[in-house]
Amino acid sequence: MIQALQNIWNIPDLKKRIFFMLGLLAVYRVGSYVPIPYIDAQALQTWYSANQGTVLDMLDIFSGGGLRRLTVFALGIMPYITASIILQLLTVVWPYLEKLSKEGELGRRKITTYTRYLTVVLAAIQSATMAIAFQRTGVVTNPGLGFILMTMITLTSGTAFIMWLGEQITERGIGNGMSLIIFAGIVVRLPSAVIEIYRLVETGTMNPLAVLVIIAVVLAIVAFVVLVERGQRRIPVQYAKRVVGRRVLGGQATHLPLRVNTSGVIPVIFASSVLTFPQTFGMVWKNSFMTRVTDNLRSGEPVYNLLYIGGIIFFCYFYTSIIFNPNEIADNMRKYGGFVPGIRPGKRTAEHINSILTRITLVGALYLAFIAIIPEFMSVGFHVQSIPVIGPRLDNILPTFFTTGLQLNTLGGIFGGTSLLILVGVAMDTVQMIESQLIMRHYDGFLKKGRIRGRRN
Repeated sequence: MIQALQNIWNIPDLKKRIFFMLGLLAVYRVGSYVPIPYIDAQALQTWYSANQGTVLDMLDIFSGGGLRRLTVFALGIMPYITASIILQLLTVVWPYLEKLSKEGELGRRKITTYTRYLTVVLAAIQSATMAIAFQRTGVVTNPGLGFILMTMITLTSGTAFIMWLGEQITERGIGNGMSLIIFAGIVVRLPSAVIEIYRLVETGTMNPLAVLVIIAVVLAIVAFVVLVERGQRRIPVQYAKRVVGRRVLGGQATHLPLRVNTSGVIPVIFASSVLTFPQTFGMVWKNSFMTRVTDNLRSGEPVYNLLYIGGIIFFCYFYTSIIFNPNEIADNMRKYGGFVPGIRPGKRTAEHINSILTRITLVGALYLAFIAIIPEFMSVGFHVQSIPVIGPRLDNILPTFFTTGLQLNTLGGIFGGTSLLILVGVAMDTVQMIESQLIMRHYDGFLKKGRIRGRRN
């Protein structure tokens, strides 16, 4: 490890890229502490503390704490993520975008431009909704149309600036800029989690033994995430020999790797985003129906847990079907003389690949649901008392920690499903990119034997 760090320092280009990345991430963190005008900070903190366990927790994670302080970066990178997802889905159903995606670099640049435009539009809509909602909470010292317009301009500009920072990191730094921005926003919350645990232990609210259990659970979950993210189902593929001129091509045996978690963290983001819509509307339109819906969609509620797990499983299959086409894979294999031993080329090969993909996608979906729900359980528990008929009886039978959790809202936010996958996945990808740069320049990587593999490998 020390030798690898010395090698990084000896490569001027790689060192420059890493310092450039760290510098822009520092700029992002500074902007996360610049508040927008006309906000009562004390009233905002009181209101936010009273609304923990709602959609605000997820939005605050992706904004790196900017939403909690209502800064110029309060929207974070969420509008860009939403725009990217929308464009990616439209690429499948809209022939024009599908044609652009197949035109190489020029087509990708056009899609990137459309993503930027859509990001600005979504940021303007979200900032207007946020301004109206915060006016109704009483945290604005000078409400009115002027505040709404100023908030729209400020937050939209902040999102556009974050988008520019991410693109610069990707182009001139190391790693994926957007992912690293989210990563930085999550990591900086770690000291707050440590302070919270220390405060609870010091006041006697938490047993020191519980702290050791939490650390062990977190380490086990991280190890489990690394294991599954690198997991593959390899389908053996044999290529027939072909004579091209005087050369003999093919004849080698290889494999088709199918990742256990083909869809990555997208299903968790999709499921979380769908559940945030009614909660966001509930912040703006206050009535008995929306209040009841918002209460049932709080973390720990049975309806929330069922919809969250069901949404993750559904979007796992949905997104995998979009990004992976067994028929196309089978046709390409047949075109180049490849076949799966014991399986006829063409339709039967596609059916064989689809059958295997369906089974491992179920494993990946259950894995994502488990990773997403366990930290929620540790934070707020499962509120079984709201289950009709049997809820009160279960509440009396089950232990207290099962129904209330450990009440670690900060820790639960950091190690929630989306956050944990991003932390581990981005770290693996970034280290793998740095190691690739070292090996390309004939330096040793971080490991003497073998290589670190990111999620994309």
